[in-house]
Amino acid sequence: MGEEDLERYETDVELRLYKEYRDVLPMFRYVIETERRFYLANGVDLKTCQEDGAVWFELELEDAWVWDMYRPARFVTRVKVMTFRDVNIEELEATSPI
Repeated sequence: MGEEDLERYETDVELRLYKEYRDVLPMFRYVIETERRFYLANGVDLKTCQEDGAVWFELELEDAWVWDMYRPARFVTRVKVMTFRDVNIEELEATSPI
């Protein structure tokens, strides 16, 4: 497989992932962004921890979808993330059925 073939493959995988994200977005209540991953979830619990001057965040997500093009299964029941970096949590606006 040449470099051009690999680039085409990755572009195709990214496009399929974006389309999946667009399709599943209405199923979730929160958008969560960390330095390593992007998640959609219906339950979020964020704890700020501190010890010996170090601060980190423990994030637990329930009923989640993970933006990762190399994961074979992006839907997960429970996710626990620990990070020393910023965490962004946004509550999605509820859309009314037509």
